[in-house]
Amino acid sequence: MAADTKLKALEGHDLGDYNRKELPTGSRWSDTWGVFKSNFGKVVINNLLTLVFFVPLVAILYIRNLYVESIALVYPFSTNIGPASPHPVPDMAGVAEGLNLSSDIMFYSLAIVAALIAAVGLAGSMYSMKKLVNTHGKFTVKGYFHGVKVSYLNTALPVLLFSLVLYATVLVCDWKEYTIALGNSAAWPITAMVLMIILTVVVGLICLWFMAVGVSYKVKPWQLIKNSFVLMIGFIIQTIFMAGIALIPVWFLFMGSFMRIIAYIIFIVLGFSYVSLCWMSFTQWCFDMYITPNMEKEKQAARAKMTEKELAAEKEEEEKRIAREILAAGKSELVGRPIMPMAGEEVTALSAVFGRGDIAAVSASRAQLQTTVNGYEDEHKNDQRYVEYNKLFAEREKALQDTGKKGKKKKISSDNLLK
Repeated sequence: MAADTKLKALEGHDLGDYNRKELPTGSRWSDTWGVFKSNFGKVVINNLLTLVFFVPLVAILYIRNLYVESIALVYPFSTNIGPASPHPVPDMAGVAEGLNLSSDIMFYSLAIVAALIAAVGLAGSMYSMKKLVNTHGKFTVKGYFHGVKVSYLNTALPVLLFSLVLYATVLVCDWKEYTIALGNSAAWPITAMVLMIILTVVVGLICLWFMAVGVSYKVKPWQLIKNSFVLMIGFIIQTIFMAGIALIPVWFLFMGSFMRIIAYIIFIVLGFSYVSLCWMSFTQWCFDMYITPNMEKEKQAARAKMTEKELAAEKEEEEKRIAREILAAGKSELVGRPIMPMAGEEVTALSAVFGRGDIAAVSASRAQLQTTVNGYEDEHKNDQRYVEYNKLFAEREKALQDTGKKGKKKKISSDNLLK
């Protein structure tokens, strides 16, 4: 497959201050849901950090709305004040729309700059949520800003592109309203607005993939664009569906005032983290289909950075793990506990036709047999062969917990445990 060949070039170029332990073996979404539930506090902290970088953008949009509302209160946009007015009012057609256009030119141009500041939060949030999913719970504030350091440019470029297209779309929509208010033909303005909205949606989906690839892999700008297109086209249906799911908090902003309040609360608590977690979990699933991380190489690279003390601790922990596995596999319940030999014991069975009395008789017979078996075990549990066998494994298991002089742990290996 062409996508397979092109995307293989990304293998080994992961951006990360961590190593993946394993790939999800079950459902990706059940795995993500488990990570979300068990790390909810970390998700909230990630969201609050991201929210800080969105404050300038939110402030600009809020001030823009106040500015437009204040103009509506000051200017006499309605000419329907009656013929008895002592002061004739000039024709105000298109004035309100023109003022909206001029205010949007100013405020949304500032919003582009604020979006580049918000990109800092997006880089940290998407990197941290990707790390949270891949490592099943690792999250630190230091790791958040490491994500900003290694992936800000790959996040800022798509954010800038989307902001410019959105800026043009807002202006085209304002121009459409202004043209219609003046009484001119609405055909071309409406056509232009529809085309710009479609372009915004398409560019938005592409930019989401730009950020996913840019946060996950160290790539050059042209390779970033090429791989993002390949992934979006290869997963076009899934991309549209998952973008809709991930952006649910955003859709609330366009509903009624009550839903808008709910959206504000969601964004304050976990909105940004939710969007990042959904999108990065989906894109990691796509990457894993083509780019299987070479975990052995990653482990070797990580070990090369470890100190001698860390290597010694890792070796001891591995020895303990091996010893526990061997002990667990070596100890047999069939040998370690008395089991009554069964020879000719009768157990009442149900016939083809039976009633409640027959069922009660079978239950009583089985209970009697269980009592006999338990009695045999109690009678023989102190036999020498069982005592010595269990003592042997008990001593080995205890060795895993033993400490030497002055409270220092003994050096333990699978060899000396099993002698």
